[in-house]
Amino acid sequence: MSKSIAIKKEHEMPLHLYHEGELLEGYKFFGAHFVKQGSVEGVRFRVWAPRARSVSVVGDFNHWDRTRDDMNLIETTGTWELFIPGLKKYDTYKYSIESSHGRIINKADPYGFHMETRPNTATKVYDISGYKWKDSKWQAKVQDSNLFRSPINIYEVHLGSWLKKNDEDQLFSYMEIANGLIPYVKKMGYTHIELMPIAEFPFDGSWGYQGIGYYAPTSRFGTPHDFMQFVDFCHGHDIGVILDWVPAHFPKDAAGLYEFDGECCYEYEDPLKREHYGWGTRIFDWGKGEVQSFLISNAYYWLKEFHIDGLRVDAVASMLYLDYDRKEWRRNHEGGNENLEAIAFLKKLNANLFNVFPNILMIAEESTAWPMVTKPPEIGGLGFNFKWNMGWMNDMLAYMSMSPEYRHDYHGMLTFSFHYAFSENYILPISHDEVVHGKCSMLDKMSGPREKRFAALRTFLAYMAAHPGKSLMFMGQEFAQYKEWNYKTGLDWDIVEFEEHKKLQEFVKEMNAFYLKSDELWENESDWSGFKWVVPDDNQNSVLVFRRINSKGEELIIVCNFLPREHMEYTFGVPLSGQYEEVFSTDEKKFGGDGILNGVLTANPVPMHDESYSLTVKIPAASALFLRPRPISEN
Repeated sequence: MSKSIAIKKEHEMPLHLYHEGELLEGYKFFGAHFVKQGSVEGVRFRVWAPRARSVSVVGDFNHWDRTRDDMNLIETTGTWELFIPGLKKYDTYKYSIESSHGRIINKADPYGFHMETRPNTATKVYDISGYKWKDSKWQAKVQDSNLFRSPINIYEVHLGSWLKKNDEDQLFSYMEIANGLIPYVKKMGYTHIELMPIAEFPFDGSWGYQGIGYYAPTSRFGTPHDFMQFVDFCHGHDIGVILDWVPAHFPKDAAGLYEFDGECCYEYEDPLKREHYGWGTRIFDWGKGEVQSFLISNAYYWLKEFHIDGLRVDAVASMLYLDYDRKEWRRNHEGGNENLEAIAFLKKLNANLFNVFPNILMIAEESTAWPMVTKPPEIGGLGFNFKWNMGWMNDMLAYMSMSPEYRHDYHGMLTFSFHYAFSENYILPISHDEVVHGKCSMLDKMSGPREKRFAALRTFLAYMAAHPGKSLMFMGQEFAQYKEWNYKTGLDWDIVEFEEHKKLQEFVKEMNAFYLKSDELWENESDWSGFKWVVPDDNQNSVLVFRRINSKGEELIIVCNFLPREHMEYTFGVPLSGQYEEVFSTDEKKFGGDGILNGVLTANPVPMHDESYSLTVKIPAASALFLRPRPISEN
């Protein structure tokens, strides 16, 4: 088969940017692309393998014979190129690489757009162009939005197990999933879905967090165009799409990035930096320009080509610290434990992406107290616009699983998050990690007998909605999935037929609807102007009372009781005279509560809690109440 002749000038500019870590659209240069060479149509392959002796393209079309189609080295720092005529869509291929030691290894294309379905690992020739997007209305809405002053309520989804076929070895297609999932998500009052990693991965048990096809939407559910249609369908239903994205590490699968050219290529060479022992994976060398271009181009690719609305960046904490999960490590040149290359990479990543996509969500899963995660790089921040609030999550789950008689000594777990609530832009996460591997489901985390746990879970979810910060909930917890999540099986949709689970689902639906229409809960979350304590310190009763305030000064008063005992006359200070209406209660009978409601209450002219008036309410056992002052004209 004929081969291309390298024309040096054609490659100088993109390769110059590539090696400096500045190539934003590397996937348009590297990988396999249909082109015309003269009058001949075929596929041009390009790959970076800097220490390879030779590289060949092997596939079905040449009987996987590496002596048939040798690639040309087009520049001295290791980029190889070949044109093969006559190839067609879905032809499978790998790069057959001869290492500097003469070993032959076969690798999937790092920039490949489509791959075989596991357990096979070859790349498929595919053209991602040509999809006709229909989401202009959604895109216009995004451009006009202010994420910080908008409701964001995220439903985290594992596409392979949200719903299963009767034969659990078979999978639904992207659009079969979308036709059930997205109307449900919309009906339940969520604004976004967050998909666990979509980039191709060979081992189901990694849930996508150990991928080998960074540019290939998993073929388990269809083609790249099928996934585009999935995203388009979401946008057509006014649902945003966030992807879990994994720039921290990659697996040691033979076909993947691991020692790609026979030596450390995408990973660190330093043995004290290259291995993530806890996960059995390799760590990207973020100091290499080529790795920076690979990862930044990849993030850009999902946002640009698939219209993804944001990325949740996995395992950021593991990137930031040289001693993360390591017994032996080496200090940086400044004497600290910070990974300076990772820090610089994250700043560069976010600066590049926000320069092109100003209204995306860039969410850091950062579990430590690293400062200024959501502040701009130019003032020393990492440049994300949201961060998971892992501290709040850990405190709340520990508190809710504690026997009520001990809670008075741990009241600070409810309130400690307010010491830092406005230092970053937070998302409150209850993710898949909290309901798997022996951690039990959310319902089972609640203490007490089973019949009391539903009320406790309603209280927890209402407090989550009322707390400053956006929200994320893993699938199945909205109807009190009783079993832990298992990626091998579908959610237990059958239990929704049982009254208590059906009522919990109805509660979540109405709680979410109330959240969406109540701008007091989300419009003003950047500082203390949107929040004020009324009763933060009633540890004996495990009661909290606070106010949420929008930009117009309108407010909701939230009362939370975390003990399974009621208070028929509980008094606290309020700022205004007149009447207060209970506009939402977790104790309504339709949600499974006792139906102890307050209706409309009148403030008393008795000062309390530094306010001029006070209000006496009935607080049901294990409940949360939302009170709104009635306008004067209604009094």
